[in-house]
Parts: sequence; C-alpha cells; structure tokens
Amino acid sequence: MAVIKVIWVILQVLIGYNLVLPFILYLLSGLTPKRRFVRDIYEPDYAFIVTAYEQTASLPAVVDSILRVNYSNYLIYVVADKCDISNLHFNDERVILLRPPETLASNTRSHFYAINNFRRPHEILTIIDSDNLVHPNYVEELNKLFNAGFSAVQGIREAKNLDTNYARLDAARDIYYHFYDGKLLFRVGSSATLAGSGMAFTTRLYRECLEHKDVSGAGFDKVLQAAIVGRNQRIAFTEDAVVYDEKTTRSDQLVKQRSRWINTWFKYFTYGFALLGKGVMNFSRNPFVFGLILLRPPLFIFLILSVFCMIVNLFISVTVSFLWLTGLIIFVLGFYISLAKSNTDRRIYQSLVNIPKFIFYQVLSLLKARKANQHSVATQHYHTDVTNVNAKKDES
Repeated sequence: MAVIKVIWVILQVLIGYNLVLPFILYLLSGLTPKRRFVRDIYEPDYAFIVTAYEQTASLPAVVDSILRVNYSNYLIYVVADKCDISNLHFNDERVILLRPPETLASNTRSHFYAINNFRRPHEILTIIDSDNLVHPNYVEELNKLFNAGFSAVQGIREAKNLDTNYARLDAARDIYYHFYDGKLLFRVGSSATLAGSGMAFTTRLYRECLEHKDVSGAGFDKVLQAAIVGRNQRIAFTEDAVVYDEKTTRSDQLVKQRSRWINTWFKYFTYGFALLGKGVMNFSRNPFVFGLILLRPPLFIFLILSVFCMIVNLFISVTVSFLWLTGLIIFVLGFYISLAKSNTDRRIYQSLVNIPKFIFYQVLSLLKARKANQHSVATQHYHTDVTNVNAKKDES
C-alpha cells in the first residue's frame, strides 16, 4: 500500500509541475534584463526553402511575399513534391522551382533536395511552409540574431486567418506556445522550441544535425531542436521576424493535423530525458530547462489528467484537491498572461468559450494518433479568402 501511495504522489508531481512551470518562467523572465539586438551592416546569403506536398494553390502568394522582403541577397527554392506544376510559372530569376522525380513525402528530404540543388553556397537557410506569408522585415530581424552570434533562430507565426472559432483557438494556442516556449524560454537562458516554419539556421548547422538522419512523417523540428540543444547551442527567438500561418478552420482538418502532432510527441518526447541528463552532468541551464519542456505532454492531455487528479483527491485528501485547483487557476492565469502580453485579436478572446469543444476534438485526435502517419503529410486548407497581410505589423 505504501508503494502505491509513493507512485501516486510521484505521478501527481510529474503531471502537476506542468501547470505551474509557465508561470514560474514568467516570474524568472522578470528578473532577466531584456537584451536588445541591433542589425549589423553584414548581409549573409539566404536560401528560402518553400516546401509543398500535393497542393500548390498557395505557392504563388508565398513566393510573392518573399519577393517583397526588404533584402536582396537571397534565392527562393520551391520544392513541389508530388505536385502538378504545369500551372506554376515564376518569372523572377531568384525563384528556382524544383520538382523531385520521385515522391519524397518528408520535410527533411525536401529540404535536402533543395540544399543539393543550391545555385550557390548559401550561408543561411530559412524554412517556410507553402501556406505561409512572409513579412517584409523578416530577414532583417533574423539578421539581428545571426549577427549576434546565434546559429539557429525561430521567428513568430501569426495567424493569417481568424475566420472560424477553430482558427481563433488554434491561434490562441500558438500565442501561448510562442510566449512561453519561445520568448520566455530564450530570455531565461534556454532555447526557443522550433515551430516547423518561420525558422532559420546556418546551412552548416542544419546539415550537421540532419544530413545523416532520414526523418519520416511529421516531427523533423523535434529531431532538429534536440540535436541543436544537445550540442549546447541555443535556439534564439525573435517576435519581430513574422510569418503569417494558415490556421485550421474545420473539425476534420483539426483532428487529422493534431493526430499527427500528438503522434510526434509520443515518438520524440524521450529526447527530453537525454537533455535533462546533459544539463545535470554539465551544469548547463540550456539543455536542462529545454529537456523539461520536451517532456511536457500536449496541453489538453495534462489538463485532463490534472482535473482527473483533482477529482480523485476529493475522496483521498481535500487539501491535495485544493492544491490541484490552485494549480489549475495558476495555469489559467498564465494562459491569460500570454494573451495579454501579446498582440491578441479580440476575436480570439471571444472564441475561448469554445475551448471544451476544441479539447473534445483533440481527444478524438489522440484516439487516432497511432495511425496518424497514414494521413497525408500535408494539412489540407480550405480558407480561400486570403488577403495580403504583409503590412499588418506596420499598421499596428
């Protein structure tokens, strides 16, 4: 009986720390002075890698947005994997359209297909999704971090569309993760987590981390970030390097996308143990804190488990049940802080009443996660009213 009690206590601690860790990060970040990065005169050579799988409708828009960046030293490589490119025509010589002869069905394979077809030895590569739009100042803001000595930088992905409650809640989730797993993690001396696009690396670092690994399915960013932090290099974060990302608009789209993401977490969360170990052995803050973050389950999972523990403790210890309630309140407070400290659209606040429905569909995603890789490797988007949002940040 004593052993069961010990296991129950340990299990609760492992679940419960996830509720308060964001708020602790927020408090610690307040003790850390904000560092300002200034752009240098040096302008490195960039390769924009835009990957598409099966779908090409949004490629002209993303390429056009890149061609409008306030920068000149770059080329764009569009990798159209398993795509019909007969209707794709790019007249600018800076755009190189690549159509692999065989289906790659992998982000990293597409990236290295582009790398192996570079027209010149680019110093930095940046990864953009086919449904993104790029802010004109994107490269200038990245350069501030690269010129400060960083080899990996994650920008911020803002919502391109907020036309449905699903899109607004998806955007709220992104704001939360960018604030805590990006901005605050970096500020307290660790690394920002990678978001899959809107990120840039020295070409040398990217090749060192992934060239000899064949990462299939979703999750290449999980493998990449673990490899970078495992080298005790920091992934910088800037909220001024903006890409606009298409958010999920339908429930079936949400379930398929989240099932792949959940599958990815189960597949790669064990990297957190290795980084924790490195942090302890080397007395290094970067891998230790980052390892804690990698071990954290998706939000809805630890929230459901937390509510479960609180209810169970009503029959065991009311005091412990009250502690769980306190932890949940702290988490809600932390979630609100992330929205309040960010440039959050009022429609996102209005959509928060639909969180229970959003969680329900993610539970469905969990049930389908085991077979997630049987789904398409690309998210099918249905948002058609795409407007030019490149000037949004300048207008705000």
